[in-house]
Amino acid sequence: MNTSSRYAITLPGVPGGHAPPEVVIVHATGETTRDGRPVFADATGTFRVEIADDIARPLATPAGPGQHTCLHAQPLP
Repeated sequence: MNTSSRYAITLPGVPGGHAPPEVVIVHATGETTRDGRPVFADATGTFRVEIADDIARPLATPAGPGQHTCLHAQPLP
């Protein structure tokens, strides 16, 4: 069960692109998924994930190279 209302999500760079990973801060939205998991979103509301066991899964279907469906989520105070 999630106990934090904010998480830092690490988005890896595109393979072969030599770019550093990007960190996105998400917060609880008060919404839940069909499975009852809390929904988290970035400040703009465009990057939305569900988080379970410190694993973030994007709610939108990833597209294109370098997109990941399983991301590390670090709880924040």
